[in-house]
Amino acid sequence: MTTDRPADTGTGPDRAIAAPAGTVDSRGRRCPLPIIDLARAFGSVAPGDTITLWADDPAAGPDVAAWCRLRGQLLVAVRPLPAGGEEFVIRRLP
Repeated sequence: MTTDRPADTGTGPDRAIAAPAGTVDSRGRRCPLPIIDLARAFGSVAPGDTITLWADDPAAGPDVAAWCRLRGQLLVAVRPLPAGGEEFVIRRLP
């Protein structure tokens, strides 16, 4: 996990997801590795907290959505990354 991304200030529309528990950088890794990376890091996320996954594999979008559905977790947001790929924000539910 990496936390090299500056934290949001906690204002505006992203306030509820302003402070992720961590960021998993899976850019450059192909299916199924982004999901494996997410699953490994997810164990350290407390219920109610979020984790961010950065991935540039085109399969990551459907894979993350399916993983959240199967695990009973909440996909909070999907946003494009400036350098390509997407950022997925996942909230751990109790």
